[in-house]
Amino acid sequence: MSAELSGQTNLSMILEFWSAAHFRVGRANGGRFAPASGRPVLSTLSVISVIDDDASVRAATTNLLSSHGYMVHTFASAEDFLRSAQPDDSLCVVADVQMPGMSGLDLLSHVRGRGNDVPFIFITAFPDESVRARALKVGAICFLAKPFAGPVLVGCIESALNRRRGGADR
Repeated sequence: MSAELSGQTNLSMILEFWSAAHFRVGRANGGRFAPASGRPVLSTLSVISVIDDDASVRAATTNLLSSHGYMVHTFASAEDFLRSAQPDDSLCVVADVQMPGMSGLDLLSHVRGRGNDVPFIFITAFPDESVRARALKVGAICFLAKPFAGPVLVGCIESALNRRRGGADR
C-alpha cells in the first residue's frame, strides 16, 4: 500500500470515527446528519473577523474561537479589514477600540455607513465608561475589557450570531 493511500485510509477512518461520535443519521431528520445527542452544532460556517493591532491578542483570540469551531480571519488594522472581502462575509466582528489609524468605533460607523449590520464586539485594554456607553449606543453587542475570560467572548459571539439569525437573545 502506498503512503498516500495509507494516509487517505487513516484520514477516512478518523473522519468516520469523528462523524459517528458527533453526528447521527435518522428518519426524524430525513436521513441527514444531525448532531449526536448532547453535541453542539459546530459553527464552521460562521466567519468571525478579529481586528486588533496586537499580534498576541489576534493569535490568542484565533486559538480560542477556532477551538469552538469558528472560521477566524484576523487583521492588524481597521484599514486592512476594509480592504479585504471580510466586511461583507463576516457574521461577527471582534475589534479593538484603540488602534493606530482608524479606531474600532470609527470602523463600526464606516461599516454601518455601507449598510452592513454585522454585529460588533469591542475589546479594549483601556476601558472607559463613556466609550463603552457610546459603543453600546451605536450597536455594539458587547464591550469587554482585556484581559477577558474566553467563555465570556464566546458567549458574546453566540449572542451576536443568534441575534443575526433572528433568534431570541440568551
